Amino acid sequence: MTEPVLRGLPSSPRPFGGYFDQVADTLAVAYPRLPDAIERTDVDRGELTFHVRREYLRELALVLRDDERLRFELLNSLSGVHYPTDVGRELHVVYELTSMTYRRHIRLEVAAPDADPHIPSVVDVWPTADFQERETWDMFGVIFDGHPALTRILMPDDWPGHPQRKDYPLGGIPVEYKGATVPPPDERRQYA
Repeated sequence: MTEPVLRGLPSSPRPFGGYFDQVADTLAVAYPRLPDAIERTDVDRGELTFHVRREYLRELALVLRDDERLRFELLNSLSGVHYPTDVGRELHVVYELTSMTYRRHIRLEVAAPDADPHIPSVVDVWPTADFQERETWDMFGVIFDGHPALTRILMPDDWPGHPQRKDYPLGGIPVEYKGATVPPPDERRQYA
């Protein structure tokens, strides 16, 4: 089997080292569709990341959680990232998973285009994803299909846009501080 290549970036070479090879091999046995589901596998700075095609995320998540040889029971965190120059893959969602049973940690990364920012929800797989998916929707605009209540969690309901995106205007809101007014960033004095 040849290693998948994503935008000219090959997967990290095998052996990955540590328990990473065992996780990858076990996952390949437990999930026969793995070659279709994984775009690339990276090992960098002592961490294993599987870049997953979004249409396979839920299936893969269930295997990672339920297979007795893997048991990634805990979703530590889920966060969004916006790469406006990564055309067709501008929005990324990163899932940090831990196997409490085997004391192992891996990462999944899923990408979606700005034009179709839909990624399947994993709330029913890992309930800890609930508020984290809501925050990622609120800050980045990723729509988690199947989420039970995808509403804003940090910003007011009528807030326009998603403020953590790199294309979001800085603007600013005038703020009073001990009687002084702080202008928006683009109106402040420049120091050369």
